[in-house]
Amino acid sequence: MLAAQRAEAGPTPPASARPAPPPRSKAVAWAYVGAGAVVLAWLAAGPEGLRLPLMAVAVAGGLAAMGYGARRVALPAERAPWQALHLSAWMFFIAIVIRGVVPGAGDAPPTAMALFPDAFVLVGYLVMAYAFGSMLHRRRAAEDDPARVDAVLVGLAAAFMCWTYLMVPSMAHPELSVTRISNSVFPVIDVVILVLVAQLALSGGVRQPALWLLIGAATVMFAGDFLFILRDGALATVSQHSLDVLFTATFLLVGAAALHPSMRTLTEPQQIVVNEVSKVRTALIGAAVIIPVIITTIEPAGGLLHGTIRAILCVLLILTVLYRVVRSNNSRARAERATRRRATHDPLTDLPNRELLAETVESWGDRAAAEQMEISLLFIDLDRFKMVNDHWGHQVGDELLCAVAGRLGAQVRSQDLVCRIGGDEFVIALASPSHSALAESLADRVLEEFTRPFELSVGNVVISASIGVAKSYGGAHALELIRDADTAMYKAKGSGRNAYALFDTSLREQVRDRMNLEQALRRALPRGELAVHYQPIVDLGTGELDGFEALMRWQHPELGSVSPLDFIPVAEETGLIVESGAWLLREAAARLAAWRADRGPDARPLHVSVNVSVRQLRDGALVGIVRDVLATTGLPPEALWLEITESGVMEDLETALATLQALRGLGVTLCIDDFGTGYSSLSYLNRLPVGIVKLDRSFVSEVGRHGANESIVRAVLAMTKAMNLRVVAEGVETTGQRDWLREQGCDLAQGWLYGKAAPPGAHAELV
Repeated sequence: MLAAQRAEAGPTPPASARPAPPPRSKAVAWAYVGAGAVVLAWLAAGPEGLRLPLMAVAVAGGLAAMGYGARRVALPAERAPWQALHLSAWMFFIAIVIRGVVPGAGDAPPTAMALFPDAFVLVGYLVMAYAFGSMLHRRRAAEDDPARVDAVLVGLAAAFMCWTYLMVPSMAHPELSVTRISNSVFPVIDVVILVLVAQLALSGGVRQPALWLLIGAATVMFAGDFLFILRDGALATVSQHSLDVLFTATFLLVGAAALHPSMRTLTEPQQIVVNEVSKVRTALIGAAVIIPVIITTIEPAGGLLHGTIRAILCVLLILTVLYRVVRSNNSRARAERATRRRATHDPLTDLPNRELLAETVESWGDRAAAEQMEISLLFIDLDRFKMVNDHWGHQVGDELLCAVAGRLGAQVRSQDLVCRIGGDEFVIALASPSHSALAESLADRVLEEFTRPFELSVGNVVISASIGVAKSYGGAHALELIRDADTAMYKAKGSGRNAYALFDTSLREQVRDRMNLEQALRRALPRGELAVHYQPIVDLGTGELDGFEALMRWQHPELGSVSPLDFIPVAEETGLIVESGAWLLREAAARLAAWRADRGPDARPLHVSVNVSVRQLRDGALVGIVRDVLATTGLPPEALWLEITESGVMEDLETALATLQALRGLGVTLCIDDFGTGYSSLSYLNRLPVGIVKLDRSFVSEVGRHGANESIVRAVLAMTKAMNLRVVAEGVETTGQRDWLREQGCDLAQGWLYGKAAPPGAHAELV
């Protein structure tokens, strides 16, 4: 029934979307509590003549508060438990009225007429148990195993007390009757309710005033029922007035709980968090176990049935404690296994991670040396994986990684290990006879697998991989072997991607040299080792100087002049190009401003062309740096040319377009560098806000001699002219090349024919 009600109600909306409680409902609830406390005090200690009116007022107020809370404070989908509590209160109220009106129904000791109101009380108890069970189900507190077990302990202890001090005395009473037995059953039902309420109190989740008010109500009700039975025996001095106060307090407490806005927390799902056992909870568990044992010891059972029932309850207590200990230990063991798995496995693909890979390779080491086995690692890196993330988003990227993990797992043996150790980096570890070429064969199969498209939510996606293979015969440390495979992977990537490469010791030396170069490069700018050289750019039509290209150069005190072909890729990869590129931009702009000032206002205005790397395009600070440079130097924006490579733009076209549009908005001139070596597509060239195309030197070298590239150059010149773009021919070294380009309508040229890149002082006369 509860599940059906939950399904009809639908999922609980988030807190931000849930309607607010009635205005000032919290103040109304506390005002009610205060008024109820005053009424209860007058009922307990006031004049006897006011007792019945005060009790009537309190019970009526409790019923009204429950009805109002169920109808106005509770949300429509969560009213059922509170309506059930309201109904149970009406059942108890009807029983009270019957005992006061029907002759013999309220006599003490009870007569057969007491069964009439007891029937309503029994219904009230069952409906109340349903209400608390429904709250517990809606809060999902049943998921909290310790709370459930601790509540059972409380229930067993309460059942022990009920049996010992209620059921047995009733059964041993000389005037044993059905009414006595039925009355002694009510505290047993109270025990069930206490178990449910104890779960609400002991489980995780929000504990707010409404919960404590209900706990108080259940406790007071249990105490009232307990004393109601004992007044016919051991506690004959308990007056009906005392019981009336307790039962009235129950009405008031439930009414207060229904009025308080925190009552909603009792019927909405709570996040269950199992914390350390508190001192109060420990004391409660201890009392539930110890008290029955003490009673059994100091009060021996008076008969076989009495002793058997008490023994069964004590055994159940012990078994429940044992169950709690075992379950706690098993939960801890499961938690440790889960923690261990989280520490050794990738959360996305559930593949082993770097830590487990290292442990496994280390464990294979001794066996490999003894059995002449070979340990091989395949370090697999997905080519241009970033483009997948940037184009379709990280969710599709994660789909692809999981699909790759599945394919790799299908290619290996059961004893091999497939790991994910980084964003798009996978490693396959295998041990095989040293004379086999299992690793190479597996690398070929993996590359072949990557030729098949991956079926993702966005459609078929094709991606290649670069693989590095490293081998050991048992002596190498696991991390060293991973590093060597990683190094070989970079060799494969540098060779054009979609291939595998075997590691050899020369690669280690290359890595060492590269690391030394990187460390030296990090210190180059602060030490003033970087310089700017300028290569002239000339107007082919007039032969006049049009500007310069600014080129970064590095003079190391020990290594000497380091080639840009060596240090620029390192700067790109490490991100150092962002800082050094900004420095190059400032230096070149300042130098051009000085040259323009020296030439005077009547001379042909010069420009300076500065290369912008892919990393700089992705860096959000580039536009701000260019704006500051223009403001600081006073350089006209059109005098600053920024060169970008077409391949760099295509790696992340959308991001590059946003940056280029912002730069073009500043008024600077944008150039496509090395045109012809990349995509060379009209469709993307038309999208880029460029004004200059720089024709790569590889096409210029053969023009003027009827070379094969002349037709390509003619086509490029015709295409750019139609798009109103100017062309700079790079690498012009002969007069024949110059004359041919001039005849074809090329605008500008640079190359050794006009001068090499040199420090600014070398161009003083030319300027």
